[in-house]
Amino acid sequence: MSKKKYQVQTNPFVVPTTDGKLIEEHFGNATDKNSKISIAHMIAPAGWSEPFQTPEFDEYTYIIKGKKQFIIEDETIILEAGQSIKIEKNTRVQYSNPFTVACEYLAICTPAFSMDLVNREE
Repeated sequence: MSKKKYQVQTNPFVVPTTDGKLIEEHFGNATDKNSKISIAHMIAPAGWSEPFQTPEFDEYTYIIKGKKQFIIEDETIILEAGQSIKIEKNTRVQYSNPFTVACEYLAICTPAFSMDLVNREE
């Protein structure tokens, strides 16, 4: 019997958070031990933000619903549903949703997201 050449994810890893943000990792370090790529579905509540970080991975974001604010070094960018962005590794960035509705998006990191590589500022 040959090994299946696909994997259906029906039970993503829900990352425990304290800021109201939903993070469901479908593929990556937490779900299938894949350190090359992580794919996560996220919902950032209205008013959410996190500290500046300088990740050691490229991060791609695709906005499904709502808007998300990115402060990339000294430039502020706002993306809306249907828009996407790639932020190169070793770039200082801060993610937030200062708007009044939740933002639903996909985040893809290469190599995969890990707390050891994100380099969040205190």
